Amino acid sequence: MTLSLRGAPSFVGLCALTAKQLNRSSIFWNPILILRSVYNLCFPLHARDWVCTRGGRVFLSAILDGLAKDPLALDDKIYDLRRDKLKQIEALGQQVYPNKYTAHQTISKVRAEYESWSAEQLETEKPRVQLAGRIMAIRLMGKAGFAHLQSSARNDSTGTDKLQIYVRKDAVGEQGFALYKLLDIGDIVGVHGYLFRTRTGELSVHVEDLTFLSKDLLPLPEKWHGLTDVELRYRQRYVDLIMNPEVRDVFLKRSKLVQSFRRFMEGHGYIEVETPMMQPIAGGAVARPFVTHHNTLDMDLYLRIAPELYLKRLIVGGLDRVYEINRNFRNEGIGWRWNPEFTMLEFYQAYADFREVMQLTQDLLTQAAKDVTGGTVVKFGEHELDWGNWVRMTMREAIIHFWPGTAGMKPEMSEFATHDSVKALVTRFNQAHAHMAYDPNEPTGKTIANLFEAVAEEHLVQPTVIYEFPTVVSPLSKQKPDEPEWTERWEIFAGQMELANGFSELNDPEDQRRRFEQQLAERARGDDEAHQMDEDYIRALSFGMPPAGGVGVGVDRVAMLLTDSHTIRDVILFPLLRPEKPQVSDEKDDAVEPA
Repeated sequence: MTLSLRGAPSFVGLCALTAKQLNRSSIFWNPILILRSVYNLCFPLHARDWVCTRGGRVFLSAILDGLAKDPLALDDKIYDLRRDKLKQIEALGQQVYPNKYTAHQTISKVRAEYESWSAEQLETEKPRVQLAGRIMAIRLMGKAGFAHLQSSARNDSTGTDKLQIYVRKDAVGEQGFALYKLLDIGDIVGVHGYLFRTRTGELSVHVEDLTFLSKDLLPLPEKWHGLTDVELRYRQRYVDLIMNPEVRDVFLKRSKLVQSFRRFMEGHGYIEVETPMMQPIAGGAVARPFVTHHNTLDMDLYLRIAPELYLKRLIVGGLDRVYEINRNFRNEGIGWRWNPEFTMLEFYQAYADFREVMQLTQDLLTQAAKDVTGGTVVKFGEHELDWGNWVRMTMREAIIHFWPGTAGMKPEMSEFATHDSVKALVTRFNQAHAHMAYDPNEPTGKTIANLFEAVAEEHLVQPTVIYEFPTVVSPLSKQKPDEPEWTERWEIFAGQMELANGFSELNDPEDQRRRFEQQLAERARGDDEAHQMDEDYIRALSFGMPPAGGVGVGVDRVAMLLTDSHTIRDVILFPLLRPEKPQVSDEKDDAVEPA
């Protein structure tokens, strides 16, 4: 890129000026980049001749002088420049923030319908269009100009669509063209005109009426460098969605996922319900809750960690098939698989056992993969996950199957039967592998569950069902009739993470009380995530609950796998972040405290 107009400084010369005036800036590490940013953002293409004149150089020098003193002032200066443009637009008789604009078509539908039309067909028919969008590129050539409009993402479109518009002074009139010259990248406009193809064959709108809808007062990220700071992308998701079409596509797919879940559940006779998000007892899962306080009732409440106990109360009440797509809150760590606020699909079916709801959940996820991606084989990182090909094994079988060769012979099923034999397995594993935390005083079943996580979980890439969990870590599950230390519980894994949890629901009120008491003993040992006693839930069971199967599915994690997203934050529009740190200038950064 070289700018040279009748004695005006070259681009290299302006870069030298920039480097000299910004030599202390820690933010603008690249003087060429900052100059390009100032140049692109302050001056649309149709105004760039002026910046290379003497007056333009004086103006640019003033901006750079200001930036050298306060590098964070760039946005403020551009904001003021664009506010002035907004006043000029208003002076042209345009509403600066109109209440409504009727767009008869979307860009995606226009492209779908007319992309195959030849230039001759368009010339003959001149199909009329009226649509709206955000300007993502703009240029002026004398008494005409081109711009690219970007549409909004909608449920009936895929990804982000762009369409070129062509604005001629003799078509839109003096005021319309004056408006065009005041537009910036990021502005939102409405256009009315007819479709044609340019000499290069690009489908375009020949604009006859241009309507201003909204001004972008702050600069969008520079085209080639974009919005690359990951935390800034999450914090300013609105900019991320504008600049990154692939991000829009992720959330359109997430929406399709939720729709698929709803259609599937309703197609199998389930009723969608809503249960409390503030609860007097944090129940239905083993997790640390968030605590809040109700002022009028003067009582502490817990944000929901799971809707399970309320949904099973509805089974008692005669609603035989219920589901809820719910927000849960757990006051735990943040990581690539965890966000304190997350979404689950939870459902319960009377007269079913764990195997029936296991198969139902497999069918649910297979159908979701088809609805979201068009097939059952989905790319996730370097792997291809096949949602039409499932593996099932018990927890003990998984430990045996994935037992590392460096830890000696694979275990026998009998070695999971006693405290001492399980302790010996942990010792063998720790001698040959990464250390697994072990508490000799914890129940044997809990040690086995921890051993499974250490030995097998990292290998569960393809969709896999792990079933038969220890009773001690499954306080709400029915026991196996022939092995009371084990329960009719399963979990689904894929992509090395747990996706779903289901079991035959415990419906014996006396057994449930004993399970809660065991959890209270764990709490007394220091496990603050152990389940609390819930007397009202035991009372509900005492009225009689039919045999039932129940399932919870992590919507966010399924969305990760179906969109090839490798952190949960990429599939949550506004993930929880630390408070934003105040920005400081170089002078503050360089300040030294007195000795």
